[in-house]
Amino acid sequence: MNNQKFSIIDRIKSFKYAFNGLKLFFMTEHNGRVHLFAAIVAIGLSFYLKISGLEWIAILSVISAVFVAEILNSAIEKLADVVSPDYHPKIKIVKNLAAAAVLVAAFLAVAVGAIVFIPKLFL
Repeated sequence: MNNQKFSIIDRIKSFKYAFNGLKLFFMTEHNGRVHLFAAIVAIGLSFYLKISGLEWIAILSVISAVFVAEILNSAIEKLADVVSPDYHPKIKIVKNLAAAAVLVAAFLAVAVGAIVFIPKLFL
């Protein structure tokens, strides 16, 4: 167990590192920018359609899930590339599994978006 004393300075630094990670994610990851665009569209549509509080919770939850999955996928891919710069079949499996997590989150986001938006747009 770590017996290091609590430090507010260290906690503030940890936020700095996390925000730097977000900055790197959006600056270097094409898919991150694609998901950001989709999130902005979904949020804009949510305001336009005046969705309910529970619908906001659903939309923001799936947006967050996609971002979390994509950030973890990117981190896993970068780590895998360091661990095994050359092709390795097990690294390929790890990368495919991480990408599958993003796909599942994205499918869920599309389903939730359809449930929330389609009735308001077309019915």
